[in-house]
Amino acid sequence: MDAAGAEQAIETLGLAMPSPAYLFGLLLFSIIGFAAYRYGRKASATAITWLGVALMLYPYAVSETWQLYAVGAALCAGLYAARR
Repeated sequence: MDAAGAEQAIETLGLAMPSPAYLFGLLLFSIIGFAAYRYGRKASATAITWLGVALMLYPYAVSETWQLYAVGAALCAGLYAARR
C-alpha cells in the first residue's frame, strides 16, 4: 500500500490529520495556558490557575480551527482581565 492509499484508508475511517493552523493554535494556546497555570500557582491566583488549565485542555474538546482560535482568544482575554 502506498502513502496515498494509506491516507485514503485512514480518511474512510473518519480520521484525518488536523491542519497546520490548528496544530499551531493548539501549541500556542497550550503554552500560554501552561505559563498562566505556573504564574497562577506561584501568585496564589485561583482564577488565573483555572484559566491556564482551561487553555491547556480545551483544544481537545473543539474540532474546528475557527473555534480553537475563538475560544483561545476569549480565554486569553479572561486572563488579561483576571490579571488586572
